[in-house]
Amino acid sequence: MGTSADPLAVLASLPGVAESVDSVRKAVDQVYGHRVMRRRSNEVSSEAALRGARGSAALAGADWALEEVRRRSDFSSDGESRVVGAALRLTAESGQLLSVWRQSPLQALARLHLVAAGGTLPDETVGRPRLAGEKVDDPLLDDAEFPLPQSAEVLARLDGLAGLLLAGSDAPALVVAAIVHGELLCLRPFNSHNGLVARAAQRIVLVGSGLDPKSICPAEVGHAELGRADHLKALRGYASGTPEGMAAWISHCGHAVGLGVRESVAVCEALQRGAA
Repeated sequence: MGTSADPLAVLASLPGVAESVDSVRKAVDQVYGHRVMRRRSNEVSSEAALRGARGSAALAGADWALEEVRRRSDFSSDGESRVVGAALRLTAESGQLLSVWRQSPLQALARLHLVAAGGTLPDETVGRPRLAGEKVDDPLLDDAEFPLPQSAEVLARLDGLAGLLLAGSDAPALVVAAIVHGELLCLRPFNSHNGLVARAAQRIVLVGSGLDPKSICPAEVGHAELGRADHLKALRGYASGTPEGMAAWISHCGHAVGLGVRESVAVCEALQRGAA
């Protein structure tokens, strides 16, 4: 049970959250216990990364077939290609940022945005929170439904989020990852690629917490499978700040992780049959 000194742990005590946490833990244990993981975990991790990047790009508006992502080598020809390329780069980069995240989450977020931008944005806007008056290019969120916070509020809430992460928490990894994901989506701290960055940050938390150390449980796959409508419905709950809404968002993120686990179990089964 949490206390007021640990707000993330308080969220973990909300009705329904414990059940989601338990369900995710059992699912993760299932895939980590698969016999294929003893010999071919690197292959499973690589496939999970590819499928996770495809899922994240789909939510950002570039819903490509997996085989199209797999065969492409040029991701610069048009807007959708650049989104897919950004998702792939972020998935690769997230595994390199665990130590940075633990010491300075804001520095890690800046790096994620830099990687996502990939030289496609003016240098002065890359890797830093947006300034007053700067526009945000976001294909998922409608400003009328999710009002864009002012830059001063963004900075204050980012500092608050970083403080919570650096202080540590007894809250389960799913809760921490969901809060990081939801907060970044609502803040839209950068002028582009916020959804991609938020999902990459969620991945870092799940991996760095020890819940998914080999990065084989791509929540991005689950978020894409659940679809935009459910994603936005759950995010409205987070944005409301109500206990019921927060619990619904955490449960939604747990469902996404569970679907990502199911995807990797299928990969393990295919590898076992020699079909992947």
